[in-house]
Amino acid sequence: MHFKIRDMKILSSEQIRELDKFTIENEPIASIDLMERAASTCVDYLLENEHLIAGKTIKVFAGRGNNGADGLVIARHLAERGYSVYAYCVRTINRHTDNFTTNRERLQQQGIATIVDIDSSDDIPQLYESDVVIDAILGSGLTRQVEGLMANLIEHINKVSYMTISVDIPSGLYCDETSVKNARFIIKANITLSFLPVKLAFLFQENHLYYGKITYLDIGLSQQYIHTAEVKNYVISPEMVSPYLMAREKFSHKRNYGHTLIVAGSYGMFGAASLATGAALRSGTGLVTAHVAKTGVEILQISHPEAIVSVDEHDYCFSNVRHLEAYNAVGVGPGLGRARETANALKLLIQNFHKPIVFDADAINILAENPTWLPFIPAGCIFTPHLKEFERLVGTVTDDFDRNAKQRKFSMTHNAYVVLKGAHTAITCPDGNCYFNITGTPGMATAGCGDVLTGLIAGLLAQGYHPKTAAIIGVYLHGVAGNLAAQKFGETAMIAGDVVKHIGEAFKTVRV
Repeated sequence: MHFKIRDMKILSSEQIRELDKFTIENEPIASIDLMERAASTCVDYLLENEHLIAGKTIKVFAGRGNNGADGLVIARHLAERGYSVYAYCVRTINRHTDNFTTNRERLQQQGIATIVDIDSSDDIPQLYESDVVIDAILGSGLTRQVEGLMANLIEHINKVSYMTISVDIPSGLYCDETSVKNARFIIKANITLSFLPVKLAFLFQENHLYYGKITYLDIGLSQQYIHTAEVKNYVISPEMVSPYLMAREKFSHKRNYGHTLIVAGSYGMFGAASLATGAALRSGTGLVTAHVAKTGVEILQISHPEAIVSVDEHDYCFSNVRHLEAYNAVGVGPGLGRARETANALKLLIQNFHKPIVFDADAINILAENPTWLPFIPAGCIFTPHLKEFERLVGTVTDDFDRNAKQRKFSMTHNAYVVLKGAHTAITCPDGNCYFNITGTPGMATAGCGDVLTGLIAGLLAQGYHPKTAAIIGVYLHGVAGNLAAQKFGETAMIAGDVVKHIGEAFKTVRV
């Protein structure tokens, strides 16, 4: 996603309608002129990326609502610029919106584009490799399953179109709930030109097949309305992160910035402990202790001479940890294994450490096998599972929206924060709010990147950041560091250690 975030809130489809109405009434601006502005931003994008449409026939499929009216404005502007344009007006509702009627009349008066009505499946046109389809059939307010003529048209476009560009949202895709039951009848766009603010549907993997590459367009909708809107979903932005970063005082010392304990690694998996420790050291925490089994001591001492190493009694796995009162936060789980001794030691850690803990990887797997321990975790703990680890905690899920609902419920039930890792990592909070991250790169789909995140968040916690703030800052900077690493090494060749090396530079991107 490429866009500048003006506000961090994710509005529902109903709120988006209210936002349009509020903008019209309070800017003030006529509805038809707001539509002209919105469509013009789409045309500007197409002209700036002319390789997409140069030498092509533009076939605009416009429903008879306001999304279709946007499509007709796009058709008119492209026709004015000399493109060969066909506007297909699709029977989607029994009546036309006023904006659709007005824009159809304007297009007809222009007399350049070809206008064709599609009232039955027999009217659906052939599509060719030289065509670009502009999908403006249905908008973000869709609330019922697509069927009949629209379903046939969408199937036809998906089957034969070489390039499909959706306006605002692919037709057939629900904005606020899962669309998996309607999957056959959703446009599969190569590009989606969507109007800010961000839509929830675009943050879930199950919909990636439909929206393709998203470009967000700012059409100047009311910031006053967005500022006052009550929402449960947010996008993490630099403007959200920057104010919370602590400044370092001139006469401070290492004890001012907390002592982080990393409990990680087992025989053959001490690399995970090294990565988590390295990230914690880069977080700004004053002291880092890595607690590892005896066979991992030399690995940690050599890879991170800045860290203290606490030596477990066991040769190969985590079996105990003492003097917990010395630490301000604990990160536990990377490469830990699930030995019986380890499970017992984790239980004792939960019972004896009364500050926030970051649970990752095998620590989560052990808790999933022992759910009766969950009520005893300290308040404000942070869980950082990947999708499968999360399902071990909460059971199977039916779709991404169901998973998100279960994630919120887990956070509220256990007074915990859940960082569900993915392309758009989601952080749920005990108050039911959810924060989605948009930094990061597919190059971070490599072993050890989750271990880096655990160490980074644990190090922030130890400095005194609130768990919610530590999770948000950690996830955002982790993604920025990944982006920076990808710029240097490429997405294919980058490794988790490269992310650690770029944490410092990531901090610099958001410090005021």
